[in-house]
Amino acid sequence: MCDGSASLDVRRHPRVCVPVQEYIIFLDGREVPWPAGLFVFIPAGMPHGFRVGAKPSRKLNFYAPAAMVGYFDEVSAATTAGQMSPEALAEIALRHSMEVLGPVPENYV
Repeated sequence: MCDGSASLDVRRHPRVCVPVQEYIIFLDGREVPWPAGLFVFIPAGMPHGFRVGAKPSRKLNFYAPAAMVGYFDEVSAATTAGQMSPEALAEIALRHSMEVLGPVPENYV
């Protein structure tokens, strides 16, 4: 369940996302409504971010190749260990060729 947003610059791998409820997507300096069920392709290297719309939601992400597994494994391990913070998220992101570009919302980590 997502109830915040974070901006990540994925440098190496493209992704395709599908939200369950409406999101707001930030692409190329623009803020665009993203209706439920609409596929969005985000090219590698394009700074982007997400914020949920009026209702809490989830989104399904597809990565090619599946290079984000290590990132999500590290985020999960740090969260489970009670060691997640905006600084820890930034360090994990850098290890996986990403950069956190905006402030990390309180509910995200």
